[in-house]
Amino acid sequence: MFGLETHLTIILITCLLAAVIFEFINGFHDTANAVATVIYTNSLKPEFAVVWSGIWNAIGVFAGGIAVAMGITHLLPLELLLNADVYQNIALIASLLLTAILWNFATWYVGIPSSSSHTLIGSIIGVGMAYSLFVDQTGHVFINWAKAKEIGLSLFLSPLLGFSLAILLMFIMRQSIKAKFIFKSPNSNNPPPFWIRLILLLTCTGVSFSHGSNDGQKGVGLVMLILISIVPGYFTLDLTRKPIELNEHIIQFNSILSKIDTSELIPSEQMELSKIKSELAQFQLNIQTIQSFDQMSNNQKFEVRSDLVKIGQGVQLLIKSKNLNLSIIQKEELLKETTKIKSITEYAPNWVILMVSLSLGFGTLVGWKRIVTTIGEKIGKQHLSYAQGASAELVAASTIGFSTWLGLPVSTTHVLSSGIAGSMVASKGVKNLQPKTIKMIALAWILTLPVSIVLSGLLFLFFRAII
Repeated sequence: MFGLETHLTIILITCLLAAVIFEFINGFHDTANAVATVIYTNSLKPEFAVVWSGIWNAIGVFAGGIAVAMGITHLLPLELLLNADVYQNIALIASLLLTAILWNFATWYVGIPSSSSHTLIGSIIGVGMAYSLFVDQTGHVFINWAKAKEIGLSLFLSPLLGFSLAILLMFIMRQSIKAKFIFKSPNSNNPPPFWIRLILLLTCTGVSFSHGSNDGQKGVGLVMLILISIVPGYFTLDLTRKPIELNEHIIQFNSILSKIDTSELIPSEQMELSKIKSELAQFQLNIQTIQSFDQMSNNQKFEVRSDLVKIGQGVQLLIKSKNLNLSIIQKEELLKETTKIKSITEYAPNWVILMVSLSLGFGTLVGWKRIVTTIGEKIGKQHLSYAQGASAELVAASTIGFSTWLGLPVSTTHVLSSGIAGSMVASKGVKNLQPKTIKMIALAWILTLPVSIVLSGLLFLFFRAII
């Protein structure tokens, strides 16, 4: 497979299977976030709810794009993976996979809603930090801390946003909806009126879809890390694309750059613009004599990727400058053309997306009951009402969907759990929360990242010693 020796092929397949297991566990670990409300309001039978959620999780992976996936792959500078020894890369990948699987399974087993996002990102940071201890490259950065900070802020703020928005939405609903029975716990096992069932079904669908489009992309990003680190010659660039396809975008890109008045830029920005032009020229030189990217050597593919990464970073810096004399439309066009050019590096094969989609979808069909019980019964002291279920899921779906649009990974678990908590507080105040459960969820929220960092780092040291 991919020209690898037999033992490396076995290792690659094992790593891919581990990624599938991670996404499978992610499916049944996070299923409760979508189905708890419809089950506890008697809107859907459990067996139908999990199938419905699984289908929309799978659809979400395909429809969500790959912006979040690329955020995951950019957390580790891939130049590190491409230049390193393949066995060290295997130790790195094995460590973060095993950490993510172990912590996800452990928290699911005890019924604690925990974040797969925190686990995966903590694992990547941990192996990157451990890796840096053994590689003698002075001044080299082994973690993309700017990206880590951006992702960390997203993971930290999203539950607070979910909590606050759920309270606000409950307040608005109380002021505007006359049917007060929707704010009370169901007093029988009978299903609610059709219009309430429809709303709860739509919010369940929205959370399932947004979970797939965000968490599914994390799985795609994880698989791409595996492929790029073990078989970079096949996955550094999208080999299905043709260099000639980029000519029009390069011409348009150069045309916009030529309109920039360099006299209005400060020296550091002038230097950045000069670098962009130099890297673009190098990129054009690398592709002008070939018909397809698979004609390139591995080193040439790496050079092309490095050029495009640097171009993208440079454009982002210039766009943020107040000294850039481009119109809003021109700036948008520059970003658009940059994205088009970078599309040969920021991609995922269809089979990867399909594999992750099926893993997440089938994972949704099993193991849902533990977390559903926690969310439906143990966050608040009262049974979940129709309004609480709808408000929490509406907030979760919109928050996760907006984050996916921005290309930021968020925790579906924590957003929805905090939404449930917010809806409970909106009903009867803080006293309506169960302190023990809230403490467990908060503890998992706080501990997941450091535990994942330490565990993955230690596992990397272990695997590095035996491989």
